[in-house]
Amino acid sequence: MRKVFVNIGLSLDGFMAPEGMTLAHWSQPDYKDWGAKWGAMMGWILKLQYFREHLQFGSGGETGAVNDMLRHTMERSGASIMGKRMFEQGEASWPENAPFHTPVFVLTHEKREPWVRPGGTTFHFVNDGPESALEQARAAAGERDVRISGGADVVQQYLSLGVVDELEIAMAPVIFGAGRRLFENLHDPMPQFRIDAVFHSPHATHLRYVRA
Repeated sequence: MRKVFVNIGLSLDGFMAPEGMTLAHWSQPDYKDWGAKWGAMMGWILKLQYFREHLQFGSGGETGAVNDMLRHTMERSGASIMGKRMFEQGEASWPENAPFHTPVFVLTHEKREPWVRPGGTTFHFVNDGPESALEQARAAAGERDVRISGGADVVQQYLSLGVVDELEIAMAPVIFGAGRRLFENLHDPMPQFRIDAVFHSPHATHLRYVRA
């Protein structure tokens, strides 16, 4: 059965992004030290063989359970959903061959024609809310799953709608102290999950939760 799943990185104190990580400061990674904090949280993925091959960063990289987990995540994803803030930051930093290789539905109030990138990624801009974006993503994904990529407010919207089947969280041993927190602004009834799998590495603990 097709799933809707969240796939994110998280700091040890529960933040998806550090304070200061905004488009206004994108060229200033030393502003509130957001660049170093983000790198410490997400550095694990740059070490993996599958990620390096997927983004054409070159050969080499770590193999094993975490690398296999990332491969499974990417191969199961038939479409992704994200917010405007995440898209704008990615537009400024992703390579031309963006790292999705599927349709991506961007929640935004801005009207914009689809943006086609090499490698199978097309960004579609959805102006009529999260339910519409999910409906379109499910149709585009076919028999594969829908990935909720972020940011925090978008994840919160889909958790509050009660449509998230699984959470995949890479928790890194870094403390931000401030930023965009994941688990807030949720509506009752709160979704309930159980632990499905845990993968350890020296760089992050990878947690998968499924609906209880």
